[in-house]
Amino acid sequence: MSTAPVESAAEARTDEELVERIRSSDRSDLREFEELMNRHAPRVMTNCRHLTGSSTDAEDLTQEVFVKVFFRLDRFEGRGAFGAWIQRIKVNHCLNHLKKQKRRRDVGLDDPSVATAEQLHTPARADAALESWDDRAVIGEVLGLMGDTLRIPLVMCDVDGFAYQEIADHLGVGLSAVKMRIKRGREEFRRLYLDLTGREA
Repeated sequence: MSTAPVESAAEARTDEELVERIRSSDRSDLREFEELMNRHAPRVMTNCRHLTGSSTDAEDLTQEVFVKVFFRLDRFEGRGAFGAWIQRIKVNHCLNHLKKQKRRRDVGLDDPSVATAEQLHTPARADAALESWDDRAVIGEVLGLMGDTLRIPLVMCDVDGFAYQEIADHLGVGLSAVKMRIKRGREEFRRLYLDLTGREA
């Protein structure tokens, strides 16, 4: 007799089938939406961290993305994959978050909060390399060292799979600027990766 776990009804359905069932229900039963979250949240959280350069904000941003997904399910038209639709919501949400961060007032260096701000303290590279032998951890470390201008288009292109023109439209910059930033971003990524690991990316 087989002892393999029985797949639940939600797990057996495609994303699109789950979306349709959720949309046709009163949405009081969240089990099917939770299944969608279980499938997509790990990637969304990783990408939130890569796009913003902040592991501290990634969890909150992921939750906010899925709140938006839940209330916008009626807008999903099914012309593309559900996962790609979520990724677009995630990119827009992260870019809006970064814009809000930039609008915040500058803090003087003598402000007491500076000394305790976690994001202003960068660990020594040798320590970071020792703690990050796993490739995914190293990639996160490298992306965290890159500035927004190069990191964001690089992640949108090489992680999310956006076309150059889509990236240009999202960022409000020219196509040639996007191509140049991605080229420079890849070069910067390779350099930092080599610095951290001693091997080529």
